[in-house]
Amino acid sequence: MSSVLDARPADHSETCTSLQRLSAPLRGPLERALDGIALTDAEALALIDVEPPDALGALLAVAGHIRQRRKGSVITYSPKVFLPVTNLCRDRCAYCTFRSDPDDAHAWTMLPEEIRDCCRGGRSVGCIEALTCLGDKPEVAFRSYRHTLRALGHASTISYVRQACEIAIEEGLLPHTNAGLMTRAEMAMLKPVNASMGLMLENISPRLRGKGEVHHYAPDKDPALRLEMMRHAGELAIPFTTGILLGIGETSAEVVGSLAAIRDLHRTYGHIQEIIIQNFRAKPSTPMATRPEPASLDVARTIAVARLMAPDMNLQAPPNLSPYDHRLLLTAGINDWGGISPLTRDYVNPEAPWPHLEALRETCRSQGLSLHARLPVYAEYVNRPEGLDPALRAAVNRRANEIGVPACY
Repeated sequence: MSSVLDARPADHSETCTSLQRLSAPLRGPLERALDGIALTDAEALALIDVEPPDALGALLAVAGHIRQRRKGSVITYSPKVFLPVTNLCRDRCAYCTFRSDPDDAHAWTMLPEEIRDCCRGGRSVGCIEALTCLGDKPEVAFRSYRHTLRALGHASTISYVRQACEIAIEEGLLPHTNAGLMTRAEMAMLKPVNASMGLMLENISPRLRGKGEVHHYAPDKDPALRLEMMRHAGELAIPFTTGILLGIGETSAEVVGSLAAIRDLHRTYGHIQEIIIQNFRAKPSTPMATRPEPASLDVARTIAVARLMAPDMNLQAPPNLSPYDHRLLLTAGINDWGGISPLTRDYVNPEAPWPHLEALRETCRSQGLSLHARLPVYAEYVNRPEGLDPALRAAVNRRANEIGVPACY
């Protein structure tokens, strides 16, 4: 079989042959996966740490086959503008350089005119999505920001985010909001003006909120609260994006538990439109500046296991966070690259530029795949009952027709 690092897709016969070389505890789950049976949590835990090249190669090959069978040969991305509405945040995650206090030199809150100019510029270069992304509940922590909100005519950040989304729609973009932890009422307020929403679970383990851990000073990263928000999103039938963050001190069991929690929520509500497998990137001036980043094969193993735990899910890996591993990520079973912007940087990871689309397209082509733009709401959710607000659904369909994005692939 080809070297794992070659990341060349294996054909079905080659994959079956490679499975015969594995021990029964590893071979059985992979053979059942090829027969269409999702991994159990115990099987996922057994596979997520496989290291011998034959076993890892077989895992990736099976995941690639399942992606091809369930999702076809199209890999998608969302052309977007990144609207960092405010970088003020009450949380202090140990890896973050996005958040600020009001008196920091690089603190900002976007004005309505800036939001409109950015959306208008994005529309002019072919963007579809307006990603509104911001810090968690800054009005709880900062009196000066509460004054800013009042000057803008709002009593809460979420109210101002709704105005930002309305501006984006007026300029021909479709909003996707990631505003951190929100209540059910806040999500209901934003639902009519959002094609989709999101919140990273990151990890299900409350241990990571303990003293000395990555989320010790981040009350909004309580996994129970984040799961509760995701349940509320399901009750509201909001197309929802979530995911996990690798490399923040988690164990393999906690990774599998996090993926299982997302899978189970989707089984209950059917609203998780995609799962992101995101790798931690070390940044200077943070408490985790010297923390090792996840190895490429660790990321690939996790993607492959996620694919086999939830075969029908859309799986995303941000291409700018793994610029040298695109072929490996495709081999492992992703079917989406997430948002890529021709206009705005990744404000959360400013050190990681977006890939050039033509280079990404050629990489996909080398794997027998094709790259296509998509809407910020996946096609299978556009006409879902109780889903999009009727006026927004009409806007989604108009935008899809204007740019020739298919309703489904």
